[in-house]
Amino acid sequence: MTERPSIGASHSTSGIRLSERTWGYLLASPAFLLVGLVAVAPIAAALWLSLHRRLPVFGVEEFVGLWNYVQLWSDDRFWAACRTTLYFTALSVAAELLLGFGLALLLDGLTSGTGGSPRWAQGMIVVPWAIPTVVSAQIWAWLFQPDFGLLNYLLHQVRLITRPIDWLANPDWAIHAAIVMDVWKTAPFAALLLLAGLKTVPRDLYAAARVDGAGAWQQFRHITLPLLMPVVVIVLIFRTMDAVRVFDAVYVLTGGGPGNSTETLSIYAYKTLFQTLQFGYGSTLATAMFLIVAALSSLYLLLLRRHLQETT
Repeated sequence: MTERPSIGASHSTSGIRLSERTWGYLLASPAFLLVGLVAVAPIAAALWLSLHRRLPVFGVEEFVGLWNYVQLWSDDRFWAACRTTLYFTALSVAAELLLGFGLALLLDGLTSGTGGSPRWAQGMIVVPWAIPTVVSAQIWAWLFQPDFGLLNYLLHQVRLITRPIDWLANPDWAIHAAIVMDVWKTAPFAALLLLAGLKTVPRDLYAAARVDGAGAWQQFRHITLPLLMPVVVIVLIFRTMDAVRVFDAVYVLTGGGPGNSTETLSIYAYKTLFQTLQFGYGSTLATAMFLIVAALSSLYLLLLRRHLQETT
């Protein structure tokens, strides 16, 4: 009779005994190496470049230490881009989460009691997410077109406006137009993740709650939302990272204008790097954007950890 090796048993290969943990690290090392090559190395290169003043057009390349970061602190355009980025992120992520929750609950309600999944409904909500961002931006640019756009036509038909509105040429409307486009495109992503989380919630909990007289809102507040909180945090992390570094959606739609009213950090970094060729200062902007994303993600994870500690 042979004994099965325990979980913590060590393995022997050519006379070398390795623990279970060491084997795990050894097998995962190719993935670690790949992540290091495609993620860590570029970040380190950008951080190193941010410590330099580099203008290839003029042949300037010198080490300046933290001077770029000192300049960043007093750069009004940087702070304006930060405000625009955070405003875009807050509104778009909040709207996507709420709309995603609504779509997920609707789809979950369609599947309840049917024993099957409404694949036609899931397929329909995935369509906006599947369309390339550049194509989506072009579609919405046509919808917002002042003279021949569909939005102005519909608003005029219901007599909400008397003359066309140039949505993308107005600093107050342009950023909100970009937010609407982003919500339309990415809310299905949040809906699919939340729908997957809803499928893991035991139905017996809802049945017991109904027996106790709990209504729909009480069931959502005390059952659905607490059990879905880890999924909600995942949605927030992914969507916040995407929203903070948004580039193509806003750039194709408005180009950062009118003026700099829709200029996000990514657009400002792009213009600095590839239009004015200030590679050192542009890398400083990219590093600042990375730190903002890391800080927001860490905050979400901290809130999730506290929630899990309170519920266990």
